[in-house]
Amino acid sequence: MGNDLADFGEFVEAELPGLLRYGYVLTGNPHDASDLVQTVLEKVGSKWPSIRRKTSDPVAYIRRSMANAHISRWRRVKRERLVAETPEQHGYTEADPFEHEPLVRAVRELPPRQRAVVVLRYYEGLSENEIAEALGISTGTVKSQASKAISTLRTKVADPVESDG
Repeated sequence: MGNDLADFGEFVEAELPGLLRYGYVLTGNPHDASDLVQTVLEKVGSKWPSIRRKTSDPVAYIRRSMANAHISRWRRVKRERLVAETPEQHGYTEADPFEHEPLVRAVRELPPRQRAVVVLRYYEGLSENEIAEALGISTGTVKSQASKAISTLRTKVADPVESDG
């Protein structure tokens, strides 16, 4: 058991920066990305020996788990009620280095399912069938979501001034 924990610790240390970047692309902000990575790694850590035996690519397994967790969270959160005014916040928030990048902003504004499809297809390099399997949706839904997302991204990146207004 101690050897498994050491192996998992080494894996996390090596892969954490990439998982955080992937989480950032999925969620659209670094705080939610950190929460997503932590949640998934907690679940994976408890099953690490089994995962290592069953999969040849644990990073792919974790990324799929992250995409699924993000979609599940989005489904829960969309039921929340929004308030007119936000409570006062204290403290300093570090600026997001990608905040003003047109493509990152446009991807961040996509609906969560479209964002997940785009990230899995173009960042992760999965096929349409693999994305459908990972997200639990049909291949046709993957195609339509990707098409809508690409159309939206082309519009927003082609004329970023218009999309701000």
